[in-house]
Amino acid sequence: MILTVPLAIIVFAATYLPVILDPTDRNPESRARDRLWVSSSPYFWDRQACRWFSLCGLHHLRRDPAVLPPLEDEPEDELRLELRKRMDRTWEEDAELNAQEADGRRSKRSDKKRNPQERRKILREVPQYVLKHAPLVHLYSGEQFWPSDIREHIEHMIVTVDHKRVNLTEKVSLHNLQALNKYEKRMVTLHSVEDVESRPKWLHSHDNLPVPFDDPNASTPPSLGSGKKVHSEPDTWFDVDKKHPVHRISDPRNKNVPAYAPTPAPGKEQQRIVPRGHKPDPDGYSKAPATLVLVDKGSGIIDAFWFFFYSYNLGQTVLGLRFGNHVGDWEHCMVRFQNGVPRGIFFSEHEGGQAYAWEAVEKRGDRPVIYSAVGSHAMYALPGSHPYVLPFKLLKDVTDKGPLWDPALNNYAYFYDYTREDPKDTIEHEDGIAEKGLLHDTHSFTPAASNPDAPTTWLHFQGRWGDEVYTLADPRQWRLFGQYHYVTGPAGPKFKNLERQTLCPARNCRLLYEVDPKGTWY
Repeated sequence: MILTVPLAIIVFAATYLPVILDPTDRNPESRARDRLWVSSSPYFWDRQACRWFSLCGLHHLRRDPAVLPPLEDEPEDELRLELRKRMDRTWEEDAELNAQEADGRRSKRSDKKRNPQERRKILREVPQYVLKHAPLVHLYSGEQFWPSDIREHIEHMIVTVDHKRVNLTEKVSLHNLQALNKYEKRMVTLHSVEDVESRPKWLHSHDNLPVPFDDPNASTPPSLGSGKKVHSEPDTWFDVDKKHPVHRISDPRNKNVPAYAPTPAPGKEQQRIVPRGHKPDPDGYSKAPATLVLVDKGSGIIDAFWFFFYSYNLGQTVLGLRFGNHVGDWEHCMVRFQNGVPRGIFFSEHEGGQAYAWEAVEKRGDRPVIYSAVGSHAMYALPGSHPYVLPFKLLKDVTDKGPLWDPALNNYAYFYDYTREDPKDTIEHEDGIAEKGLLHDTHSFTPAASNPDAPTTWLHFQGRWGDEVYTLADPRQWRLFGQYHYVTGPAGPKFKNLERQTLCPARNCRLLYEVDPKGTWY
């Protein structure tokens, strides 16, 4: 009897704790993939411990620092030397790819001939109000992985399909990524040529560090629980798309006025786009372009998506062990405008992100201020600690007022018409959201007048921008209670639910009118 209770506790923890901590849906297909992943380990006891106790790759556990010390400072560092040898072997294996680089590179002129949709001059200016209210991003002062240029990122990538390298006749570029969509219903990834644990320079992108700002005189956002009156909205600007136009909200107790009445269409003066003339502060420039995507939802609603790319996501540590690393990292915020007036903003955080009314967030002049977490680059409305998933602050993001990045100074700008997509192709991601795919370019993305020659086909790439989750046989990989050391890289901007009605990607979107300084984990 004495042994029965502890044994029951162990069995219960081994059976249900991994399910509780694993944020992904466990459908039959994902369970089958998981069985294959566990079977990849060459060690019997490792496989059994993984299946019965959710302790996978215990013999792989080791430190995973953000940066490695220089070889000249610590010549006897066995970890660094081992990673260097592994990196060198990878370069030898990929020497043939590097030798084909010159032959695979096409001239700008020939690119235009092969891609006529990319040379069209789209004379649509980014509206002034979008730039006037563009976000400013406080990167963490101790960040080690800075903003990256997607052009440079893919230069260090090869293509894999279901963990197997694909031999291509030409090197991948922003002009031909979409061609990889022919491997539909299979896992297509851009895989790092070098071992990321050797911490190559391109992974850190130190050259893209923004010019730091002085501490701005920012407006203080209202705090949660400040005793303000309950907010109400005049219409449904927070839940709209072209099939669901804005409706005016009136007090249902007033029987003389309908509860929902269509919002009058804006007049010609309201529809007129103001010529681009906003000039942001010259500080905060980064060599890494952000990506701006403008989506017209009808009824005078424009969503401005700002995407930020990093070559590496450094996971957070729990009890000294790091979880959630992945190559490639797409983060974004979205500002929703109604007839040119900002109404709300969405931040991509963990657990689905958070939406705020415009007046709730901190501003520098007319521009909202975002705080990017160290390593994960998740976006928050306040500096400080931000616990998530686990209680007792075991897992948390940290933000502060580090270098301030102004994405309005350097970006790829596009307009997106989601009604031109082909609805027959869908992709279901790990979060359970089914997204529209596309095998052929239907011109749903068009470049803005500020960059009329910007390539568009890369936006339709259905694969992942970083390595597929490493197998259990890989010495870099472990998994404890459903949390991986390395996970699969993310999908691109198109697959962030750009056609969403609400501010959040998911339908259960809660709009906050005050920020929560406590950062409660639930």
